[in-house]
Amino acid sequence: MSNVLRLVICDPRDDSREQLKNILLGMDMVWLDADCSRYEFFPDVVAQTTPDAALLSIDANPEKGLAMLERIRSETPDVAVFVASKRTEGHIILRAMRAGAREFLTEPISVEEINQALVRLAEQSNKGGDSKVRSGKVIAVAGATGGVGCTSIAVNIGCNIASTSQNSAVLVDLDLTLGDADVYLDSLPDYSLMDVIQNISRLDLQLLRKSLTKHSSGLYLLPRPVHLQEVSSITASGLQKVFALLRASFSHVVIDLSKSFNEIDFAALEFANEILLVIQLDLPCLRNMVRLLMSLDEVPNMKDKIKIVVNRVGLESGQISLKKAKDTIGREVFFQIPNDYRTMSEMRNNGVPLIQLNPKANITQSLVQLTNALTNNAAVSDSGSSQAQEARPSLSSSWKNFWPGKGQKAKSKD
Repeated sequence: MSNVLRLVICDPRDDSREQLKNILLGMDMVWLDADCSRYEFFPDVVAQTTPDAALLSIDANPEKGLAMLERIRSETPDVAVFVASKRTEGHIILRAMRAGAREFLTEPISVEEINQALVRLAEQSNKGGDSKVRSGKVIAVAGATGGVGCTSIAVNIGCNIASTSQNSAVLVDLDLTLGDADVYLDSLPDYSLMDVIQNISRLDLQLLRKSLTKHSSGLYLLPRPVHLQEVSSITASGLQKVFALLRASFSHVVIDLSKSFNEIDFAALEFANEILLVIQLDLPCLRNMVRLLMSLDEVPNMKDKIKIVVNRVGLESGQISLKKAKDTIGREVFFQIPNDYRTMSEMRNNGVPLIQLNPKANITQSLVQLTNALTNNAAVSDSGSSQAQEARPSLSSSWKNFWPGKGQKAKSKD
C-alpha cells in the first residue's frame, strides 16, 4: 500500500454510523482516525486530528449538518469533506457543494462508491503535490549475524527521530521469541504485537496509541508477544495490516528484525522503504552478508533499499580492514558507527537511549548523523561514510576469496 488516507466520520445515528465504520475498517487504503456522533463536536474533531478527509452524514439534521460543513471548510480548508445523504434532490446536492463538499455520496454508501471517492481524492492530491496524503517512512534494521548491535541501533534511531518535534516514531520489535527492545527502553508494556493483531479490525487512532508503550523520548514501542506459544499465530498477512496502520499514524516506523530472515522478516523487508543491514568487520559477518546480498538482490525492488552499516568500527580484536570488507561484499558502505563498548553497555543496562544518557559522546553523535541521513536524505559526512570504489567485484568472485585456500589458488593460476 503506497498511500493511506486518514478519515474521520460523523453520523448521529448509531446504526448507520456503525455500518459505515465496518465498511471503512475493511478497506486497506483507509485509516479511520475517529468517529463522532454529534454535529457540533465534529469541527473540533477535524481540527484536532487533521485528517485527509471527513465524511459527514447530514440526514439526522440537514440544516445543522450543512452548517457544520461550512464551519469545517472555513476552519480547516485543507481537509476534503464528503457529504452523505439518502436525499438526492437537486437543491440538497447543490447546497452541499456550495458549502464546500468535495463529493456527494448516496446512502446507504456502498464499498465501491466510497472507494472510488477516496481513489479520486488520492489521485487529485498526488497530482497537485499535496503532502496531506501521508505515508510514513519504514526503516527495517537487520543483522548479518546475532550480536552485531541491531536492537541498539534501532532503539537509538527511533528515539532520535521521536525527539524531533515534527516527527513521530514507533519501534516494532519483530524478534518474536527473544526480542528485548522493551528492556533497552526500561519499559513494562501492557500490550504486545499479538494484542494489536487480534484487535486490528476494530482499532482506531486512539485505541492504537493506547496499545503502544510511550517512552519519555517520545518513541512509541510495539513489543514482541509475551508468550512463546503466541508466536505461531502471527502471520505475514496480519503484519502487513499492522504496518500499514502504523505507517498511516506515524511519520516513521522502525522495525527491529530477528536473525531468522523468515516469512515474517521478509514481509517487513518488502514493506520497508530503507533496509539497514548491520555488520561487524569480522569473517562470519562478511560471509553471511555476501550470502544475504546474493539472496536479497533476487527479490524485486529490494536491492535499492539496502544500506550497509558497519558497527563497532575501531574494535581492535580480529577486525578485517574496511577496504577488504568493501571488496568482499561489492557494495558501498553507507555508514560507520564507532566502537564504544562502555557507553553502549551503560545504555543497555540502564534502559536509557544514548541521546538522554550521553548526548555529547562520539557514538551518540554518530547515530544522530545516521538518523539525519535516513530521515532527511542528507548527505553523510566523510566521518560516517566510505565511498564506493568505481570498480566493484562481483559477489560470486569476492565470496570465494574468503574460503580457505581459494584466494591462494587463484593467485597461483595468475
